[in-house]
Amino acid sequence: MIKIEAIVRPEKMEDVKDALSLINVNGITLSQVMGCGSQKGKTKTVRGRTFEVNMLPKIKFEIVVSNEEWAQITIDAICNAAYTGEIGDGKIFCYNLDNVVRIRTREIGITAL
Repeated sequence: MIKIEAIVRPEKMEDVKDALSLINVNGITLSQVMGCGSQKGKTKTVRGRTFEVNMLPKIKFEIVVSNEEWAQITIDAICNAAYTGEIGDGKIFCYNLDNVVRIRTREIGITAL
């Protein structure tokens, strides 16, 4: 089992959700997060005062898939949906999972997905 965490622009959230739905990946968790990377933030002017915002809002998708094949399909769908070509498009992290337990039924492993 593989856990995929994708950090994307907030304006790409619906596009990514739709892309995941099209490939029948339905078990997702979304979080609003803040972060910075190569983008390094931006400068804003409010009421004549200029200040720097270095932590930018992002959306984090968390998805668990059963195998490497599904991981690659999922990653491709996210990349295609989240791409703008500009700095700040995001990152995808993948982790191998040892186990998953469904609390309600106590199912373990892939059957718990």
